[in-house]
Amino acid sequence: MSTAAGSQVGPAHTDEEPTLGRLVADASRDVSSLIQAEIALAKSELRFSAKEGGIGAALVAAAGVFGLLVLVLLSITIAWFLRWAGLDPWWAYLIVTAFYLLVAGLLALLGIRRLKQVRPPQKTIETTKELPRAFKRG
Repeated sequence: MSTAAGSQVGPAHTDEEPTLGRLVADASRDVSSLIQAEIALAKSELRFSAKEGGIGAALVAAAGVFGLLVLVLLSITIAWFLRWAGLDPWWAYLIVTAFYLLVAGLLALLGIRRLKQVRPPQKTIETTKELPRAFKRG
């Protein structure tokens, strides 16, 4: 399209190859917009995931509270059953308490054994120590 003075409006020549500076600028702009789009997508996904995770954690905590209530009521029921079987109330509650003390002791013993088996990540430590040497070579 020409104007009265004979100059063209729009691109001067579409067959002309872009310069190196133009290619670098375009690539930089494209990479920047790609990274911004990926960050926006990640924020959106994490926002949804965090909300669902929070609701899930709250539901699990509520289930834990109800489970604890069930455990207390079950303990009372067992003690009353033992009382019904002919034991004095204090003996019945002592037996239930001793059972829970035994379970707690066994769980603590097993937990301590497992904790003693925990070792530091040796391979990760070794490869991390090698990183500075790898950068010094190049």
